[in-house]
Amino acid sequence: MAIGATMFTFEIQLSDMDRGVYEELSLRVAQHPSETDAYMVTRVLAYCLEYDEGINFAAGGVSSDDEPAVLIKDLTGLITTWIEVGAPDAQRLHFGSKQAERTAVYTHRDPQRLLASWKGKTIHQSQDILVRSFDPKFIDAAARELTRRNNVSLSVTEGQVYLEINGTMLETQIQEHEID
Repeated sequence: MAIGATMFTFEIQLSDMDRGVYEELSLRVAQHPSETDAYMVTRVLAYCLEYDEGINFAAGGVSSDDEPAVLIKDLTGLITTWIEVGAPDAQRLHFGSKQAERTAVYTHRDPQRLLASWKGKTIHQSQDILVRSFDPKFIDAAARELTRRNNVSLSVTEGQVYLEINGTMLETQIQEHEID
């Protein structure tokens, strides 16, 4: 945990009908001093939407150079899924794609600007990288509801996200993008 980090807890009821994942999660999330609430909400959503055995937030926190915000490791410790959050640069995405079998990006930023920033740059197996974005208004509304202790219900069906956070109901469609 970073010095000066603020701890948040999330008690999450996850029902991802698209993937057949139904879990009760109890997360302790350290918010780095430079991390915005919108980034943290996106990071928690990425964790939930990618939830699988071996998933963890990066050990070095959001400022880690050699790990993504979220990653999945197999039982041998090998990274199987590299999950970036926000707006990673092409070089970082290239590095991550070479480290894992699968790579994904979850962003609360303008996806067209993000995709344009990668155009013409070398990104290993870019055609296989999953890029997902959320409506910024949805992320901002969720961020406004954050408290140090959060009760969350997250349901996903046919790409539609239904999020109840501390009694406030929000919804959005997950947008998927391809890297050119």
